[in-house]
Amino acid sequence: MRTHATTHVHPLPLSTVRNLGILAHVDAGKTTVTERFLFLTGAIHRLGEVHDGNTVTDFDPQERDRGITISAAAVSCDWNGHRINLIDTPGHIDFADEVERALRVLDGAVAVFDAVAGVEPQSESVWRQADRYGVPRIAFVNKLDRTGADLDTAVASIRDRLHTTPLVVQLPVGRESGFTGVVDLVRMRLLTWEDAYTERPVPEGLLAEAQRRRAVLDESVAGLHPQALEEYVHHSALTDATLAAALRAITLDANGGGVVVLCGSAYRNRGIEPLLDAVTAYLPSPLDVPPVPGRTAADPTEPFAGLVFKVAATPTGRLTYLRVYAGTIRKGDLVLDTGAGRTERIGRIVRVQADRHAEADLAVAGDIVAVAGVKAARAGATLCAPDAPLLLEPAAVPDPVVSVALEAVRNTDTGRLAGALARLTEEDPSLRARTDPETGQTLLSGMGELHLEVAVEKLRQAHALQVTVGRPRVSYRETVVRGVSDLVYRHVKQDGGAGQFAHIVLDVTPYDTGQFAFDSTVTGGRVPREFVRAVEAGCRDALAEGPLGGHPVTGVRVVLTDGSTHAKDSSDLAFRTAGRLALREALRSSTMALLEPVAEVTVTVPEDAVGSVLGDLAARRGRVMDSTVRAAAAVVTATVPLAEMFGYASRLRSRTQGRGTFTTRPTGYAPAPDER
Repeated sequence: MRTHATTHVHPLPLSTVRNLGILAHVDAGKTTVTERFLFLTGAIHRLGEVHDGNTVTDFDPQERDRGITISAAAVSCDWNGHRINLIDTPGHIDFADEVERALRVLDGAVAVFDAVAGVEPQSESVWRQADRYGVPRIAFVNKLDRTGADLDTAVASIRDRLHTTPLVVQLPVGRESGFTGVVDLVRMRLLTWEDAYTERPVPEGLLAEAQRRRAVLDESVAGLHPQALEEYVHHSALTDATLAAALRAITLDANGGGVVVLCGSAYRNRGIEPLLDAVTAYLPSPLDVPPVPGRTAADPTEPFAGLVFKVAATPTGRLTYLRVYAGTIRKGDLVLDTGAGRTERIGRIVRVQADRHAEADLAVAGDIVAVAGVKAARAGATLCAPDAPLLLEPAAVPDPVVSVALEAVRNTDTGRLAGALARLTEEDPSLRARTDPETGQTLLSGMGELHLEVAVEKLRQAHALQVTVGRPRVSYRETVVRGVSDLVYRHVKQDGGAGQFAHIVLDVTPYDTGQFAFDSTVTGGRVPREFVRAVEAGCRDALAEGPLGGHPVTGVRVVLTDGSTHAKDSSDLAFRTAGRLALREALRSSTMALLEPVAEVTVTVPEDAVGSVLGDLAARRGRVMDSTVRAAAAVVTATVPLAEMFGYASRLRSRTQGRGTFTTRPTGYAPAPDER
């Protein structure tokens, strides 16, 4: 980590700030786009390349060795009077939780797509994540210089797979290796990068096609924006000013039904300047984001409120990454961790440029910064002014699907291993560490093989621990196939002093959504409301271990139908205990089934290898959903049990002479074979 001197920067007007993320499938070019942003804005003076392992945001040794982004990295740059706070997010599905936490605190995003592959599986996943948090986006179709690149095909995949209307604002000039520039359809100007970036009128040879595409753009925008429609009805076209204003309005409405699409080649430094212009023109400032509860939108004079989205261990101590939603914080301020109910003191405030940190005097509403001195707040925690408490909704943390057993090689390192795992899980909430009650083994669970591989390597490198690792195994679930009705449970306990009494009657049935639902039909106050909540809490406790193999239980609905209380001995504790024990008994009496995690696998191989790949997928209990040919390669999509995917990478390489690639994304759970 490198630290610069303290900065005394006067906060920019919030209308000129853009907090955005770069989202995409792995290898679509997110990090390269970020590197070009930093270079063109003057934030760096030497371009790095992913394949050379010298980019700014991929500073972790594992990221540079593997050529992928593992952790979300924050950087800042200035462009035409705007401050752009940028987070480069991972593209691999195993690190989707990093994307989820980043999206929770971002105002906008640039979605990067490969001009050959179009919308790939993880592109679709991160798009859905952005939908969930209502994050406005623009799209950048990258790698137009590649063989087989085609903007129209990529745009069609955006329309078909993401179910949005692409608003294409550029016409590419030249194809594949001959790609030299674009026509800006909003201002009707030709932009080229043959020797240097130049802008000039559209030449005669391109004018007719540019006008045709501008007419298509005008019509699409008019169909999505009322004011634009009014002008279009009267004039059959839109002015440049109306079009630009409508594009911004459509973008700011994350559910507006359209997405602005630009194109270029980040590696060749073509298309980045207009993309930066589009970021400042169309994506929201902190003032355009709805305010947090009880606060005026991004007002530095309000009481302080911020959300922790990342915790990182550095050589100089713990850094807590924070999005400031309201108010102002300064070094030495006391803040409240609302969820934990404890106060923390801000030791330092730093503005982060990947692995370089510049100390700052203060942070105001709209800022994304890191703070030192906060010892216990975890990702998802709300920090706020002690005299104005509130609780912000954190990002959802996914359940892990794969586990490995870990053991320290030296017995003397067992305690150090436990401490290192505690720090790992603090930095990455999607990792879970626990001790198996039957075997006594230490189990580390995560989102996939690569996720766990990276975590184990971090134990070895960053914590200097030698560990042995067991074979990966998937995380199963249990579910109710046929439940029970009118299960009566009485919890009576007398051991001197105050006793415990709770009487409840439960119905347990399958729940199709794969989640847990709890209802009460008790009438007449036979079970008071506070005890009903305690029963629900007890039932949730019981879901942690099912009767088949101690796996978590899902897909169950519990209805409290009756019960009774005791005047002196009934309490929250008694009814919570009754709920837990009653549901455990009900699950033992129910017909249960084991569920295994299933993934959607997309395999891209040469056409002559399709037969071999299909046979291998069938042997892994895979079910082929689709098969298409794209740019002389076959793309096979199948659903495969995750347990069957271990070691698939090496098998695919051997069957395709190293020419095959694949991606996976979890799609849920399905019944496991009876023999399991």
